[in-house]
Amino acid sequence: MTMTGIDAHAPRGAPPPGPRLPWPVQTALYTRRDRWARRLRAKYGDVVALDIWPWRAVVFLYDPAHVQAMTGSPPSRFHGGEGNLPLKPVMGEHSLLSVDGDEHRRARALLSPLFTKPAVRGYRDAVRELAEHEIATWPVGSPFPSYPRVRRLALRVISRVVLGADDDPRLPRLRELFDVLPAVDIPVLLGLPSPVLRRWGRWRRAALTLGRLDALVHAITADRRADPRLAERTDLLSRLLVAAGPGALSPPELRDHVVTLVVAGYETTASTLAWALHELARHPAAARTAALAAASGDTGYLEAAVKETLRRHPPISELPWTLTEDVELAGYRLTRGATLMPVIGVVHNDPAHHRDPRAFRPERFLEQGAVPAHTWMPFGNGVRRCVGANLAVLEAVEVLRVLLARHALTADRRRPERPASRLVTSAPARGARIVLTPIGGGAR
Repeated sequence: MTMTGIDAHAPRGAPPPGPRLPWPVQTALYTRRDRWARRLRAKYGDVVALDIWPWRAVVFLYDPAHVQAMTGSPPSRFHGGEGNLPLKPVMGEHSLLSVDGDEHRRARALLSPLFTKPAVRGYRDAVRELAEHEIATWPVGSPFPSYPRVRRLALRVISRVVLGADDDPRLPRLRELFDVLPAVDIPVLLGLPSPVLRRWGRWRRAALTLGRLDALVHAITADRRADPRLAERTDLLSRLLVAAGPGALSPPELRDHVVTLVVAGYETTASTLAWALHELARHPAAARTAALAAASGDTGYLEAAVKETLRRHPPISELPWTLTEDVELAGYRLTRGATLMPVIGVVHNDPAHHRDPRAFRPERFLEQGAVPAHTWMPFGNGVRRCVGANLAVLEAVEVLRVLLARHALTADRRRPERPASRLVTSAPARGARIVLTPIGGGAR
């Protein structure tokens, strides 16, 4: 079982081991999978076969070498969009997260140039402006949950970046609808494709919210197409329309790109910021170093703190890629149609790959070779790596820079918070409660 590459030529071997529980039980356990994933590895090893709806044949991967073999395979061997099936009711069938093959290549080629490091640096001033305005409203001297605050900030940032300035009277309502979407948890996502469930309870409310959201997005994007100043605008929607060319993107395609950029862009960044504040508040030495870095304008340590947060608390739990052919991995036969899911949280916190993995130590990202690239994958990897990764890191760094240059950060209790599931990520269950104390000065 030492083979780490993928062999698609006459694959042999037995299927991977795994629990024999009925699929409804395994599906229920998957919705609360943080501890379950660790127990599965302890019992069955690095490759575990599961039966989870709606994919049914699922294989958890825990070894970074196996993950690297997966993400380094020819794109034709896997369908990442098919693996993201549960997200399709929200993100749409044309979303970068939903498509495969030629359509994925075209969408990625269109979007990727908008998110290079030089491109996203152009949004730094907007991030800082919004951060300064939001942080000025936060309580001082008493405990408060920071997660709702950073969610509000992250939503304002991503709506400014994607849609432009706040002068459109429809934007507040649009932000309200986007703000509701993260309450659409895994059970609701899994049930949304069912016409029967969509008529009841939480599924009905989610479907109505999506309908209202779609109507607003279509109206805003239609107006933007007709804007005579389109080529002069710097927001991502306008740049996307200009890059694609007149009429190149249909209204449904444009809707799906906008919704994906906003939902994936703001909820994961908000989660990362909340976990960063939670960790810094519980680690005074790291918080002091980060404060000095913020005051001096040293973004290197702040970026390391963000990356360490992403290691300890990756914004996505798995990378679901569906096989298009039979292969052999680690001596096991994996069949066409099976969905492989690297369990990122376990890989990131494995002592075999990270020294003292439970410690929050940003310095490890400043030490040469301390974090092998294939053992750190918070934004995915390979051809399905998140196109917005550079923007997410820049935003988190700038928010920390504004906050920590002005405030000391402490926790209201020593016990760490557990993760709570959100739409595409997880966040501190108690809201990342912190206490701020003014220290004067300001970020440069």
